[in-house]
Amino acid sequence: MPTGPSEQTSGVAAPSPDPTLVVAGTLLLDGAWRPGEVWISGERISRVTATRHEDRTGARRIDVGEDRVIPGVVDAHVHSLSHTHEGLRAATRSAAAGGVTTIVEMPFDATGPINTVDRLRAKQDLVSDQAHVDVALLGTLEPRGGWRRAEALADDGVRGFKVSLFDTDPVRFPRIDDRDLLSVTAAVAGTGRTLCAHVENNEVVKGLLAEEAANRDPEDVQAHTRTRPPVAETLGALTAMEIAAATGSALHLCHLSLPRSVDLALWYREQGADVTFETCPHYLTFTSADLATRRGRLKINPPLREGADREGLWRHVAAGRVPVISSDHAPWPAALKDHEVILDNHSGAPGVETLAAVTLGGAMARGPETFTRALEALTIAPARRYGLADRKGSLEVGKDADVAVLAFDDAAVIDEARLHSNAGWSPYDGVRPGVVVTHTIARGELVWSRAAGLTSRDGRGELL
Repeated sequence: MPTGPSEQTSGVAAPSPDPTLVVAGTLLLDGAWRPGEVWISGERISRVTATRHEDRTGARRIDVGEDRVIPGVVDAHVHSLSHTHEGLRAATRSAAAGGVTTIVEMPFDATGPINTVDRLRAKQDLVSDQAHVDVALLGTLEPRGGWRRAEALADDGVRGFKVSLFDTDPVRFPRIDDRDLLSVTAAVAGTGRTLCAHVENNEVVKGLLAEEAANRDPEDVQAHTRTRPPVAETLGALTAMEIAAATGSALHLCHLSLPRSVDLALWYREQGADVTFETCPHYLTFTSADLATRRGRLKINPPLREGADREGLWRHVAAGRVPVISSDHAPWPAALKDHEVILDNHSGAPGVETLAAVTLGGAMARGPETFTRALEALTIAPARRYGLADRKGSLEVGKDADVAVLAFDDAAVIDEARLHSNAGWSPYDGVRPGVVVTHTIARGELVWSRAAGLTSRDGRGELL
């Protein structure tokens, strides 16, 4: 990620504008973590320096000592409105408390998918009224002709599109079949936007679900895992990548759970395909064995995998081969996650507030290089993928002053009761991540601190 030289200024000859806020701590400068400062003038970064200025007249100063000062996190996969229980207000408050200063919001809303300009504009109004951090919106294209709306949605401000190869819900979250995907990828390529895809093979999963339909054994927590075997993900990924490569579309594969899926995506990248992908902290933290204790709260699509798969994903992260790590924040109420029979539960889990701590804590436990690679996957890489890197993703002069501060704290425990999502629960409850977010600054404004809590407000977030 761009770490900047040891001294960045806003001009060669002219001094930086006097800052309104200075954040002093340990920064990644010239590839090494060392003491430095970020100067903020209004909403933008005006200077990044390794020189410490103990007193700067007129500027508020936040000195965090040896704690790490990082770019605000860009969460590339958030479902704020898939259930009316959450909403943009709660999701973005939760984001702010977790060091996330930008979310990429998915289009599969409970009130209807964002597949028309009218629905897009209504959601843009919600962002303006409710968001606490900045929001980039994705649209979607319904089956059988929805591709014709791609240009209008792009012109009206979507940052990309998302579709599913699996039929989650025939109205809210429908399947795009292979023939439709040819038209969709071609149309999206014409807009210059990125197409995101949920890649699980519909025939494999639906067939296995039918075979498990009569299974009402509350102790069989692996039933969900069996309905979505690894081959369902790899077949889906291959289909999406082959069709996107044929039509020239930029493609982003959502929430990959397998190192083999990463291997396949890397092969397509080597062939010149414009393919990126993400994994999520739940795949880097848990395995299918954890379903025995956390049960329906860890029912996720794709499902949790074996320990070898988790470690294989970490090896890819350590090598810099995972472009993006996202939360896939899906904040279902607990009542939809606590059914005795695993298959009766909704799939997904809240995670935007815990994304940075869980990911970077796990990464640091595997070494400083893995930490740096994971940080890239949380910040500059998703910003680049969605055309936000001119403002987001790194601590550089002229960019938005989006800053988070991390403290290493082995004693800190995630407590679901203290989180800010309306879900009211977390799959990471009781986990000791080893890292905590102590401050979040969004476009120059302190919106979260460990000492004072949330100091943000409705509507301060911008539509990107």
